[in-house]
Amino acid sequence: MKREIHKIDATDRPLGRLATEIANLLRGKLKVSYLPHKDEGDVVEILNYKKIKFTGKKLEQKKYYSYSGYPGGLKEESLKKKIEKDPKFVLRNAVLHMLPDNKLRKEQIKRLKFIESK
Repeated sequence: MKREIHKIDATDRPLGRLATEIANLLRGKLKVSYLPHKDEGDVVEILNYKKIKFTGKKLEQKKYYSYSGYPGGLKEESLKKKIEKDPKFVLRNAVLHMLPDNKLRKEQIKRLKFIESK
């Protein structure tokens, strides 16, 4: 099986639409030979991932939560702060949750590459 390399420019593209397209390419759903139990997806390289467009009031209203497991250990962070800290996380997290939660998911997400724009 030959894996193609898809280069996607994320400039001014909405997060959800972009994540859906990437997830379909990583799974191989656009191929004629697609089977849900086989990992025949392609490699996806993302350019300009820092320039993703967010619609509405998502920058202020969307929250990411992490819980340490201890009482009082729930932390919340807005999308705006998360992007400033790690812009790759937002797109990778969106794509990861669009992939099926099975043994193929780990291998599929490894084929998502982020290319630094010059």
